[in-house]
Amino acid sequence: MLLSLRYNFLFVHIAKTGGTSVRDSLWRYKWTDPARIPQFLCSKLSALTGHEIGAKFPRHAKAIAAMEMLPRELYQKLFKFAFVRNPWDLQVSSYHHIRRERPDLLVGRDDFEAFLRWKLDPERAPQYHADMSIELQTDYLIDLHGNLIVDFVGRYERLAEDFEEACRRIGIACPKLLHSRKATDRGKDYRRYYNDATAELIEAHYRPDIERFGYRFDEPLP
Repeated sequence: MLLSLRYNFLFVHIAKTGGTSVRDSLWRYKWTDPARIPQFLCSKLSALTGHEIGAKFPRHAKAIAAMEMLPRELYQKLFKFAFVRNPWDLQVSSYHHIRRERPDLLVGRDDFEAFLRWKLDPERAPQYHADMSIELQTDYLIDLHGNLIVDFVGRYERLAEDFEEACRRIGIACPKLLHSRKATDRGKDYRRYYNDATAELIEAHYRPDIERFGYRFDEPLP
């Protein structure tokens, strides 16, 4: 999550949706905000206490956390935005990310289907890398009644165009969109990773996202 009081925006960072690129691209606006200094100090203090004082928004905090913690009038006037991603493609991205960052988690899970069945197993032990990219994207953007509480939802599939639109609505010059953490170890066509059974697993788990954002398995590739 990235909050700028000077430029009046709140970015809700959903895992594996291009959020690191968005955050890195907004670097200049983050560090020219006078509020960034106390935010930075609070973040460091929070880290020193093991995050026991509740003084910072986690990177992947949900919009409802900001709505509850910020003054209501401040939250209402912020331009709140996020990006979402085709759920089937997102899980392919997660698979390769975990293979790079935490290969130990895939020992005994040698293929994509075994990875998905482990990740979606309700009986498995909690694991940060798996849990962050299995939550419904919708849950990051709604209140307790299911109402959307952000102003703009861009799509990973048109990241550059929607990032430009977000900057236009914030009222800032659109910086060059960086491509942070760009994967080079995966096939572009996510559909090749799936069979009928695994495609249905994702459809069942992510049905709220699929229905709200209109995604489908045979989405045209960008």
